[in-house]
Amino acid sequence: MSAVLLDPAPGHPPDRGPKALTQGRQSAGILVALWGFVVLPFVALLAAVPVAWGWGLTWLDVALGAVFYVIGGLGIGTGFHRYLTHGAFKANRGLRIVLTVAGSSAIEGSPTQWVADHRRHHAFSDREGDPHSPWRFGESVSGLVKGLFYAHVGWLFFRELSNRERFAPDLLADKDIRRIDKLFPVIVILSATLPAVIAGLVTWSWQGALSAFFWAGLVRIGLLHHVTWSINSICHVYGERPFETREGDRASNFWPLAILSFGESWHNLHHADPTCARHGVDKGQVDINARLIWIFEKLGWAADARWPKRDRLDAKRVAAAGGTAGTMSG
Repeated sequence: MSAVLLDPAPGHPPDRGPKALTQGRQSAGILVALWGFVVLPFVALLAAVPVAWGWGLTWLDVALGAVFYVIGGLGIGTGFHRYLTHGAFKANRGLRIVLTVAGSSAIEGSPTQWVADHRRHHAFSDREGDPHSPWRFGESVSGLVKGLFYAHVGWLFFRELSNRERFAPDLLADKDIRRIDKLFPVIVILSATLPAVIAGLVTWSWQGALSAFFWAGLVRIGLLHHVTWSINSICHVYGERPFETREGDRASNFWPLAILSFGESWHNLHHADPTCARHGVDKGQVDINARLIWIFEKLGWAADARWPKRDRLDAKRVAAAGGTAGTMSG
């Protein structure tokens, strides 16, 4: 990847000096050979539920899985993404810490590295330098299939780490965030095992603990991962693009993921206006993360949320004849 300096995306701090784009390669992991763009894992999960019900899946597993999924999902969407990465609102210290820990529980990387990767993605969206563009290998069928897999999960195993000093100097300077970065391995262990501990204590059995570890631990983590990764892959290839984005940026809205992602799949508006606190701005676009930010404001824990303004939206909206329909070729 080239280390040329380009203008940062709107709403992001400018680069301070000629810092490198990346800071060394990540060691390669084991790449799971499956068609993993989201569909197969979801189908497998749905097929497993009726088979396991009454034997390996209980209401306690479902409840624990849902609670931990919501904590991690909102921690990623509201905390890591809209707050730490884009500064869509201001939070008091307590909320800042809680959101960062909640986001860490999703096990998608330490806060500072996650933010550095995402800011780099916005600075170079779907161009050279983007860490996970699905258009990386061209627009042919084979290139796009390869690119979708790479954007969805492959980049995690074969990436060069985004330079945190360049893309996240504000987080490196924050002592609370630095402390949570160091505690990330502990949070990972707790996120994976706490459902089993709770279920074991409730049922007072190893069977209950193991069932919760599988469903509310492993399955819950995997499901949330695939939902988040789908924003990187699907939402840059297929969907509606009602708002204008930077040249080459193909971010799209994909409504089927709106609930599971808590509103993150309204990806086109987000790339058109990255610091906006609400991504689903049109009628019927459910955005749970935005509602949570609104609640935080009402409670006095957050302030200065960057809510969408009608004139700003109208200025960015593509003309009706200009392509609001779904796109596969960009």
